[in-house]
Amino acid sequence: MDAPPSHEVTGLLQAWSAGNQEALQKLTPLVYRELHRAARHYMAGERSSHTLQATALINEVYLRLIDARRMDWQNRAHFFGVCAQLMRRILTDFARSRRYQKRGGGAAAVPFDEALMVWQAPRGESR
Repeated sequence: MDAPPSHEVTGLLQAWSAGNQEALQKLTPLVYRELHRAARHYMAGERSSHTLQATALINEVYLRLIDARRMDWQNRAHFFGVCAQLMRRILTDFARSRRYQKRGGGAAAVPFDEALMVWQAPRGESR
């Protein structure tokens, strides 16, 4: 399957920017293959045991794009540039989160020792 003409994608992007949800439904299958190729490229640079896959990365990009309020898409290159930047940010955020959780997630490490649970007032003091 050949890549769709650039002007077709640009026209659909601009229609989507104007609020046409039908344009988004037409656009998605046209750009999916190229987005998947980019996602595989970025995932190739990640560790082999990464829990995120290329398809999940595309889904995350989609969710962030849907949340964006009326983006003024200039052209096809602008769209793919924004998507590439989002993929890099998602992978960076994922790595930061993983390292954060690996280091305890901000929770204070407190050993549980029943002997510490019994409080005794120092001599000569009362409650």
